[in-house]
Amino acid sequence: MYKLILVEDEEDVREGIIGQIDWGKYGFEVVDQAENGREAAESIDRLMPDVVVTDIQMPFMNGLQLAEWIRSRHPNTKIIILTGYDEFEYAQRAIKLQIDEYVLKPFSAQELIDILIKVREQIEAEISEKENVYVLSEHYRKSLPVLREQFLSSLVSRRLRPAEIAEKSAEYGLKLSGSLFQASVISVDYIRGEGTIGVSVTRPVSLRDTGDRNLQLFAVLNIAEEICMKHGFGKVFIHRDDIVMLSVSGEQEEAEITGKTFAILEEIRQNVQRFLKLTVTAGAGTVCQSPALLFTSFADALQALDYRLILGNNRVIWIEDVESRSNRLLAYDELTEQALIRTIKLGTVQELTETVDELFGGLDVDQVSTQDYQIFLLEIITSILRVAKEAGSETTELFGSGFSSLMVLNRFNNMGEAKQWIITVCSRLMDNIATERQSSYKLLIEQAKDYIRAHYEESDISIGKVCQHLHISTGYFSSIFKKEMKMTFVSYLLQIRLEAAKDMLRSTELKAFEIAEKIGFADPNYFSFCFRKKYGQSPKEYKNSSRGG
Repeated sequence: MYKLILVEDEEDVREGIIGQIDWGKYGFEVVDQAENGREAAESIDRLMPDVVVTDIQMPFMNGLQLAEWIRSRHPNTKIIILTGYDEFEYAQRAIKLQIDEYVLKPFSAQELIDILIKVREQIEAEISEKENVYVLSEHYRKSLPVLREQFLSSLVSRRLRPAEIAEKSAEYGLKLSGSLFQASVISVDYIRGEGTIGVSVTRPVSLRDTGDRNLQLFAVLNIAEEICMKHGFGKVFIHRDDIVMLSVSGEQEEAEITGKTFAILEEIRQNVQRFLKLTVTAGAGTVCQSPALLFTSFADALQALDYRLILGNNRVIWIEDVESRSNRLLAYDELTEQALIRTIKLGTVQELTETVDELFGGLDVDQVSTQDYQIFLLEIITSILRVAKEAGSETTELFGSGFSSLMVLNRFNNMGEAKQWIITVCSRLMDNIATERQSSYKLLIEQAKDYIRAHYEESDISIGKVCQHLHISTGYFSSIFKKEMKMTFVSYLLQIRLEAAKDMLRSTELKAFEIAEKIGFADPNYFSFCFRKKYGQSPKEYKNSSRGG
């Protein structure tokens, strides 16, 4: 089913359109309705529809203004304009907006159905082109020469000498000269029950259906390359089972490179979901000042990717949002130590137990000397201490007063006791980290609410301004805000403004248009519309009723 939003200010017209068409029969689902362009914009951001059907003449934001907004934010969304004969010439002038179809009023249900079928066929043709397995395979073979891929993979895997980087990048036609650099990782999310299925000759097989991870990866790579090429920013390539994006900027400000990186990663995510019906999660690493340090940014990007276990997949996660990197600790090289650290930060108690079992399962009691055994335990304790220090946890709370890593080794009578002690200490540390993370969420939200309450009267307040004040990315903030507040930023801002309006209506003699200006509404009519929709009364009616008049 393709998602559709209907935008029409007349309720009876909306209900008539909805009721006269069997939407499911033609492959569509009406996921939302809106009375005007402003309402529609919020729904489009939230629901990511495939098609928007909108009237031209609407209050606050008309259909063409909405179309212009859609083209700037969601360029692949199909737009169908409903217009009267007297508006048609005006609508045709908007050809630069790339309107997909027009429907002239008055129209029959069948006329709209014919247009919907035509638009559906356009969407399916675009998806088919993106999913063409043979084209993708050939494109991959030609566009990623082995030597170039190996060089880029080595760039994020280990430290290379600057002279070697300059030589190889020139040889392979790669521009790696700049002031700031950043690595990101794009990972195709696993689908439950994914697996290879029998190929039907009666219907095309989508990449999602095949369960072929390699072909899915190539398809995502193709989309990522197109987007990076369109913006002239970023280099993408396959590394192991993921796609890596390298960002290079000549600007001196980190906000420039991170802003462009996040925007492109988000566009890739949206296009993959739209065209391939797959989801991807992207992890963005720290910004570094040399291509020789991209391997550290890449390691951070992988750590950011791990946080999808907490934040969920199908999103962009920046390491600076989820972990403080001011005193970043060097990651261990041993996979077992990395697994322990990752489990403490992100895992469950069951996963912790399994990880510790694996750690101790690798020991041969008959072959391990006492000294080797003590070194092994000290390495694990050191790992725990490093994580505790990074998380700001007190060692006395975890280990008790007078703790000494050397003295604790003498407490254990056998390996089983040591293993149980490690699980107990790590469990406490996991609880501390989870509590601190939740506290940081709540603190972040409280700071955001304080800022909104202090600045809601400014007409240009936006989620971007709030995030700039808090020094976090908008994607991360949106996710946390909605999770903690059970509403979007726009809904909360509207709620604060309308509550302030109620207070002013009760306690002052200000007119509705004066109150609208004082609480940040550029359009007093839109203020009245929002007030009536929320409270069932106009501002004037509320003022009279609250005063017993």
